[in-house]
Amino acid sequence: MDCYEGAKMKKEFVMRGQTGSGGTETLNFSGYTPGYAYQIIEFKLYPSTLDTDFECCGAITAGDTAIDPLSPNFNDAAVIATAFMGTSASQPYPVKIEFVLNDDFYITQDLFLSVTDTAASPSPINWQCKFRKVKFSGAAEAVANFNQFTIFDG
Repeated sequence: MDCYEGAKMKKEFVMRGQTGSGGTETLNFSGYTPGYAYQIIEFKLYPSTLDTDFECCGAITAGDTAIDPLSPNFNDAAVIATAFMGTSASQPYPVKIEFVLNDDFYITQDLFLSVTDTAASPSPINWQCKFRKVKFSGAAEAVANFNQFTIFDG
């Protein structure tokens, strides 16, 4: 997925797609504009085939590799978002949706998105991320670049 900077890019934009269970996508911020960074403000999952039982999870990381979305470690500074969606016909509750976003993390480089469907016959997972463009001073931009590079290179 690519983030392309146009002459008048909106302050918020969406990346979305469908990824096979166990797969990884690169969220490409190659259209990076000097003086700007991005914040994640939404991460949602949706199964590609509805069933009475399903469970899917995803993770977005800023490290040099994607992580297993089934077992994220929030002590890892590279984890910037996780999402979970599931339901069970045997349980008396509706669809459960959970997500955790580190919206204090400023994105200046590519990210990895990984998803997993835990069903016996896993299906692809639909996902959507929303980002906000944030204007930075030169010093703040340097700090954001350094922070993400340190995590990526760590």
